[in-house]
Amino acid sequence: MIRRRAALTGLAAALALPLAPPLLAPLAAHQQKRAISTIARNPRSGRLEIMHQVPVHDAEHALRAQGAKTPDIIGSAESREAFARYVARRFVLMVGDAAIVPDYVGSEISGGSLWVYQEAAAPAPGAVLRISSQILTDVWPRQENRVNIGSGTQVTTLIFTSGDAPQDALLPD
Repeated sequence: MIRRRAALTGLAAALALPLAPPLLAPLAAHQQKRAISTIARNPRSGRLEIMHQVPVHDAEHALRAQGAKTPDIIGSAESREAFARYVARRFVLMVGDAAIVPDYVGSEISGGSLWVYQEAAAPAPGAVLRISSQILTDVWPRQENRVNIGSGTQVTTLIFTSGDAPQDALLPD
């Protein structure tokens, strides 16, 4: 009886194996720790716009790591603003030796992502931006941050991981 049960369990496991990847995909997808930031000049206002996209769950986890008891990114503007302050500390933008300190514009939830919006006076076209994106790298050492500079067909992408040095990119016209 025990052998028969073991054989049936083994058979069931073998039959279920092809189904495992689709069933586990949502779990594995969440393990892709990634934030995406975009820096672009707004042609209408002439200002530099900075947008950060972070999974809501990751933002809440970061706030817990910072000591927040019960962060609620979806239901609490206070939690969203606390995360925006965290982003401002972990995302550094410079032109030459001068830091660009963007203003916080707001945030919103779209799908499973928190978007944090900032803007600043834009440097001259062709300026070299020095960027450091360490968002969430203090929470997850394998975090990867992508920073897209520009828009349309003129986009440069920088990739940052924990402890990476700042990188330079040309701000397109």
